[in-house]
Amino acid sequence: MSIEVRNVTKKFGTFTAVDDVSVTVPAGELVALLGPSGSGKTSLLRIIAGLETPDAGIVFFEGEDQAQRDVRVRRVGFVFQHYALFRHMTVFENVAFGLRVRPRASRPSVADIRAKVMDLLKLVQLDWLADRRPSELSGGQRQRVALARALAVEPKVLLLDEPFGSLDARIRQELRRWLRRLHDDIRLTSVFVTHDQEEALDVADRVVVMNRGRIEQIGTPQEVFEHPATPFVMTFIGQSAVFAGTVQGGKAFLGSLAAVDFPAHLHEEARPAAGYARPHELEVTRIENGGGGLWATLRHASPAGAVVKLELTDPEGGSLQVEVTREQHEALQAGVGESLYVKPRKLRIFVQEDATSDAPDTPRAPRA
Repeated sequence: MSIEVRNVTKKFGTFTAVDDVSVTVPAGELVALLGPSGSGKTSLLRIIAGLETPDAGIVFFEGEDQAQRDVRVRRVGFVFQHYALFRHMTVFENVAFGLRVRPRASRPSVADIRAKVMDLLKLVQLDWLADRRPSELSGGQRQRVALARALAVEPKVLLLDEPFGSLDARIRQELRRWLRRLHDDIRLTSVFVTHDQEEALDVADRVVVMNRGRIEQIGTPQEVFEHPATPFVMTFIGQSAVFAGTVQGGKAFLGSLAAVDFPAHLHEEARPAAGYARPHELEVTRIENGGGGLWATLRHASPAGAVVKLELTDPEGGSLQVEVTREQHEALQAGVGESLYVKPRKLRIFVQEDATSDAPDTPRAPRA
């Protein structure tokens, strides 16, 4: 079932949580709503579910307006961050609850309920814990029970609000891979909220990046990471080195970097701009390698698995984060306090359209 959100706005008092948002989720996709706290992602999810009423705009399921449809008949499965399981019930009864409370005319038989619940528990790999209570389960197991309970009512849409937010890092990684495999098996239209960039990029078919109640960008994980549409997306999804400066006459003058070509702005008037590069897109050498870079001082080196993270200080006192392979670090043989030449291999340049504004929210498209 497809979902279409059209021009939806939601205010709480004077605060605008969702500001004229439109987005379409094709049938069978797993879509992440990604953004910082207060960006409007949970409010948007609750509006889709019918748990909140928008002040303006429409939500369609498969082309049908949901405004007058009660949440109980929208056929939405909702999974909360904190499980919301019934503590006095067994795992089996928690999953069966939605089936047992159906009107008598549509309620399955006792045998059908048992068969369906056990099938779902096998699907989430918890059939062997059917007689346990939630207090006897780990956090990851409880979250899988919550997911099985949401699936028991045969929802047309599955919505998940920070489903792994209360779990430790290792369990989160295991469960998000499991969720991706489960989605590939059942192909249920699903939307999940997260503030974890790695989680969104790892699990989702498409990512909706939100900020201050608005959508900054919609795209595949690769698109939003490699081709960010705004400075916010660039800095929110992964670390970035930022080189502030101006563009003028087809050139970009960015801090201590040498001028670089920027044909997107051929005008003679200077405009504020900034260049962005990911840590792995910065090259570090002992010699000036063809120009276009800057000299920086090594402050710290931190081995982290297959990569080594370098922290350097540029001539203006700013901090630069660089990632190199272990082999590159060993070949560099640089000690703390030494000067190294840092050169961006890839630079995305955003121009601030309004030179009088201090808000970085109206950039031009980046230069890859």
